[in-house]
Amino acid sequence: MPHDHHDHLSPSGHPFRPDNDSPLTYWQQMEIAVRELLIEKGVMTPAEIAAQIDAMDARNPANGAAVVARAWVDLDFKARLLADAAAASREMGFDIGPLNLIAVENTERVHNLIVCTLCSCYPRNLLGLPPDWYKTREYRSRAVREPRTVLREFGVELSDDMQVRVHDSTADMRYIVLPARPAGTADLTEAQLAELVTRDSMIGTGLPRNAL
Repeated sequence: MPHDHHDHLSPSGHPFRPDNDSPLTYWQQMEIAVRELLIEKGVMTPAEIAAQIDAMDARNPANGAAVVARAWVDLDFKARLLADAAAASREMGFDIGPLNLIAVENTERVHNLIVCTLCSCYPRNLLGLPPDWYKTREYRSRAVREPRTVLREFGVELSDDMQVRVHDSTADMRYIVLPARPAGTADLTEAQLAELVTRDSMIGTGLPRNAL
């Protein structure tokens, strides 16, 4: 009988993990077919495709944090961000592509929460890959049905008079939250402010860190 390795360590000392050799999904096969067709037709080279993948992998929440910090210190930039978040992000050198990005501002009376009820649409160009929980059916449904409860589970306690606005992302339209600037940060530099901005605060499931 084959030995069950699941409760044993591998020779390297790490927990056993089965090989990822399951059949390709429909979408994986489609990606391979389209990629090979682009190369065959001379539209892109393998090196160009690899470079785009590396560029996407390099994107992370620090990019969004830099945009938020700039909005906190520059009111003119903040106005441009709220008017056209994609264009304002491009000002800072971030590749947003054709994405329609909308920034929504948290205030003393309004807290914004981002979700994609259909799948996992997310501002990847600015924040990188979405967290696993963002893609779950539970979050996608409950964020709309009971947002205050969901926020409470993330540790965000809101007063009863605080309005919660839930924004549903789509393939053509993505959102990013502009969180409220923490108190006691008047003397911090833009770079120091960016360190207070968390990924979850730009989704709405968290708040910025407090200045120490």
